[in-house]
This record gives sequence, C-alpha cells and structure tokens, in this order.
Amino acid sequence: MMRLGAKGEALIKGFEKLSLVAYKPTPADQWTIGWGHTGPEVVEGLTCTLEQAERWFLHDTQWAVLGVERSLNVGVSQNQFDALVSFTFNVGVTAEAHSTLLSYVNDQHWEQVPDQFLVWNKQAGVVLPGLTRRREAERELFLTA
Repeated sequence: MMRLGAKGEALIKGFEKLSLVAYKPTPADQWTIGWGHTGPEVVEGLTCTLEQAERWFLHDTQWAVLGVERSLNVGVSQNQFDALVSFTFNVGVTAEAHSTLLSYVNDQHWEQVPDQFLVWNKQAGVVLPGLTRRREAERELFLTA
C-alpha cells in the first residue's frame, strides 16, 4: 500500500491554504476549513485549531490515497502517485476514477498522461487561474523522476 509522500503533502497544502475559519474558495464552492476540509459539519462561522486541521488533513487525504489505489491497475512512482492523490483530493474519487487521465495511466500511455492534468482547470466551464496553476504543479510532479 502506497502512502502520500512529502512532495504530495506539500503540493496539496500549497494549494489548500490553511484557514482556521470556514470560507468558500469560490462562490460556487462548499464551505471549507483547515487544509481544504469540507463536509456537512463545515458551515459559515466554524473555527478549528491547527491540530484539528492536521487531523482533518490526514483523514481527508486518506480517502484520496485509497481512491487512487483502488483505481490503479499499474505500478507508479511515488511522485506519480502523489500527483494523482493531489488531483483526486481536489476533484474527488468519482471524477478521478472515470477520467481519461486515469485511463491513460492504466493503459500505460505515459506520454499522454501529463497533459490530461491540464484539462481539469475549469469550474462550471470557466478556466480558473488557481486550478490551472494546481494542474501544472501536479503535471510537473508526475513528470519528476
């Protein structure tokens, strides 16, 4: 069983700003707290401690780790795994499992995988600069030996 590595954790935390007070990253998003934690308990005005934020981060990244593990049919490097976990943490397990990106990974079409990260830079059909930067960082990590 693979685990999220230090580079993957740093990548996710670099894009999921730490907030100890619930906020909406964009008007269309869910309420978010900690390092990108969402859920029915996250409502406007909710606060947390740094320790709670770290516990949520471990819990939340674990479902992304398990989702990637379940969907992979081939071996990948730690950096590739971390990039896929970051992607899954952001888009969700269902989207990742049905993505062309994952199909290319499982079919070992390695030359086509990196640019598939870049396709996932929109919300409601609108390109978001933050998502573009995140997908470029995930692509770069995936390509790192």
